[in-house]
Amino acid sequence: MDGHQITLRDEPRRVEVVIGDDVVASSTATLVLEETGLPPRYYFPRRDVRMELLEATPTETVCPFKGQASYWSAGEHRDVAWGYEAPLDSVESIAGRVCFYAERTEHRVDGVTQAPPDTPWSPARRAGGADQSGS
Repeated sequence: MDGHQITLRDEPRRVEVVIGDDVVASSTATLVLEETGLPPRYYFPRRDVRMELLEATPTETVCPFKGQASYWSAGEHRDVAWGYEAPLDSVESIAGRVCFYAERTEHRVDGVTQAPPDTPWSPARRAGGADQSGS
């Protein structure tokens, strides 16, 4: 675990997540979490997420750097979002926020669609049975 780093920063630009035809999250108050070996992840304040479009699932994962995550699905998009209710102290500012897989949703920053990252959680790779925790 030597060399593993996590940094957090405020993102003042408008970040949106689109699933199908729905904008499910839109905020100018996201936190960007950058973690060794992973793409940047946008954590949205829950007030800026259309929680009525998400359904909690029984899926839970544990990250040694952030803690225990819970997941939500959006329609047929299973476990497409996650959050940490009680993260580890080092990342306590993500508590109660919601993050979405950029690999499986459309992310826009100031109206510009972002290219999805290629990770083990990308749709083509998931078909091969990739692990869940990409948080």
